[in-house]
Amino acid sequence: MARWLLAALLCWPMLAAAQAPITMISPFPNPGGGSGRVFAEALGRELGHPVVLLQREGAAGLVGMRALAGAAPDGLTIAYTAMTPLVVQPHLVRDLGYRPEAVPAICNVAENMLGLMVRTDSPFRSLADVVAAARQRPVTYGTAGTNSLPHLGMQRVQAATGTDLTHVPHRGDPLAVTETYAGRIDLAAVSVAAGAAMVANGDLRIIAMLGRARHPEYPAVPTLVEQGVEVVQQSFAGLYAPPGTPQALLDRYEAACRRAADDPGYRRSAQVSGVVVTVMGGRELTALVTEERARAGDAIRAMGVQPQ
Repeated sequence: MARWLLAALLCWPMLAAAQAPITMISPFPNPGGGSGRVFAEALGRELGHPVVLLQREGAAGLVGMRALAGAAPDGLTIAYTAMTPLVVQPHLVRDLGYRPEAVPAICNVAENMLGLMVRTDSPFRSLADVVAAARQRPVTYGTAGTNSLPHLGMQRVQAATGTDLTHVPHRGDPLAVTETYAGRIDLAAVSVAAGAAMVANGDLRIIAMLGRARHPEYPAVPTLVEQGVEVVQQSFAGLYAPPGTPQALLDRYEAACRRAADDPGYRRSAQVSGVVVTVMGGRELTALVTEERARAGDAIRAMGVQPQ
């Protein structure tokens, strides 16, 4: 097996030319706010071989990551995914079908910055307004689902502010955004990319960012920390390979990934989608995922949730 992989690596250009296109699995719909396909095309140009995006959705990313884990470590299958299957799901599912620490990171491509969104006519102008209202009446917020990264972030907000907000889980960020605009919930804790179009149309406002920094497209919107609440919830999306992929192949992919992230077409697409291009190498991404997995575990245990 080892000799076969070495031969495949040494003959990569000939192997790639003779095989089907490289498959880039997406465990979630609308990867990168819609810029995932543009990135796949840019990566294909850098590798000199077409990359085809394949949707393998389901079970909060488990379906796609199990497909990645079962693929041959020959460089012909990779995944472009948010951190959830590697950070959150290990604390919720006993039999993942893969070991998260064994899934090698190639490079990070984007940050799906998270924000709190309200209707334009909402009285909420800041997190302080939300907290004050929650002490007077029930305040509802929507997310992409129970134990999603925004949900964990809002659990931390409640713990830090001593408030009790009513969580309304949805099947994906877009529905939470729609329900907020319709006035059926007070606010949405979602990826900025999911509501960028409605913010641009003047239908929604962003009142806080959950990450470490302000969103470059919305520089007037402060973070939670800047609003006096020491909570940070990040969400990154990057490339991963099947367990057992040789380091030389990972290095080749990382170099191509870095160049593809600088592609003008991809950067334009990411900007329009509300996604922030954030490039990290495999080692840095691995360290980040490991840290975020530990943080997610603390939050989930604090909620009293046990793996099923």
